[in-house]
Amino acid sequence: MESNKILDEFKTCTHLQYNGQLILSSSKGHQWTFYYRLGRIVWATGGTHPFRRWRRFMAQYCPQINVDKIQLRQQDIAIGYWDYRLLEILYKKQKIQREQINAIVENTLAELLFDLAQQTKFVAVKCERNQEVILEAPMSFTSADMSMKQMQDSWNLWTQAGLANVFPELAPVIRRPEQLQELVSPPVYKNFVTLINGRLTLRELAAKMKQNVLPVSRSLLPYVLKGIIELVEVPDLPLVLAQSPNNSISAPPKKAHAPLIACVDDSPQVCKMLEDIITSHGLRFIKIQDAVQALPILIQEKPDLVFLDLIMPVASGYEICTQLRRISTFTNTPVIILTGNDGLLDRVRAKVVGSTDFLTKPVNTDKVMSILRKYLSVKIPSPMHSQTCLDVAPKGIA
Repeated sequence: MESNKILDEFKTCTHLQYNGQLILSSSKGHQWTFYYRLGRIVWATGGTHPFRRWRRFMAQYCPQINVDKIQLRQQDIAIGYWDYRLLEILYKKQKIQREQINAIVENTLAELLFDLAQQTKFVAVKCERNQEVILEAPMSFTSADMSMKQMQDSWNLWTQAGLANVFPELAPVIRRPEQLQELVSPPVYKNFVTLINGRLTLRELAAKMKQNVLPVSRSLLPYVLKGIIELVEVPDLPLVLAQSPNNSISAPPKKAHAPLIACVDDSPQVCKMLEDIITSHGLRFIKIQDAVQALPILIQEKPDLVFLDLIMPVASGYEICTQLRRISTFTNTPVIILTGNDGLLDRVRAKVVGSTDFLTKPVNTDKVMSILRKYLSVKIPSPMHSQTCLDVAPKGIA
């Protein structure tokens, strides 16, 4: 779908006074959802870092709210517009004002439209409408025509600054500190080292500096072109799920004699094969097919061992493993990387990020049970019923 056709789709939704979702998907797996009410955009979701974006805008426009202290359950973030729903709850509890919501809605929409322009160039984008979800009582209305104009203006400024291939969701990290030290003054160098640490994206860095992302990115571009600074991908930072004291839906207590095994893999086939093998030996099993939800669910369930797929959309097994090892609860939890490739490089990298072991696909009963007996301290019972060896074809080269 060409540029003018996508812009025409936005205009059509406005003219039809459309109610529902406009979903745009790229060939690389990116997806953006725009929620319409009476032909006007009232919310937008998707992109690379939905949780980072929500955290950043809450810090900017609702500084009185400590996001990390919000008590969330799995069902709170299970819906596609979880971020909008949280704003709604905070507003009803009189924790935030409508003006703050308007600012977050407008900036969320502007950011997602910019990413849509940069990541797709409006080429080969699948477009569909879905009326299954209609936000009945929107908290903010935005003019789609005005948003399109602002998006085109911001994209033009970005490209004119030579930043067309600089993605604001990437994080700058210093690769040649000695060379940088020769080019800048000691105070500037100190600021560089403090802020440019590979953990803050360009957008987060700009917010921290209380500046627009355009001048911040433009100022770093010469160092990027010289290889002094590198822009690297970073995983999203999901909100931590915690059981609220008032939560009437509590998780069932874990049985001490039945270890819980988690599988993080976007392949339903792999999850089903592992589930059959593991549950047939009397162990408990939980599958997580959405990489974005992996950390919150793992933190909530606290499994005794994790099988972690290497290649998944949005976040890789390396990224998730790195994040897990930063959480004290998972310091010693066995994390087994699943992959279709038995390469030495993958094994070395898996060890670097803190994985415990490596399991190549296709998985089968002998391989899986060998891993479980090796890393679980409890005795594993015999199979609960007879079972043949189940193999899964590799999903692809990792």
